[in-house]
Amino acid sequence: MKDGIHPNYREVLFQDMSSGFKFLCRSTVNTREMGDFEGKQYPLVKLDVSSDSHPFYTGAQNKIVDTAGRVEKFRQRFDRFKK
Repeated sequence: MKDGIHPNYREVLFQDMSSGFKFLCRSTVNTREMGDFEGKQYPLVKLDVSSDSHPFYTGAQNKIVDTAGRVEKFRQRFDRFKK
């Protein structure tokens, strides 16, 4: 490989800010912060959502949807067309 034309590919620490979950991965992302993981310092990237906190992966929904209320509103609105 030629010197000076490739990005710096290194181990980077990613941290989910909502749950505190940390994982180590290799990346070329630029970061200003450093974080500790298993006794070593790594460049730190802070995430809003990761597999630890996303509802698709955890199976938990943060928002409760009122489906019964929606169905009742629909029936009330379109009952007049019923024969």
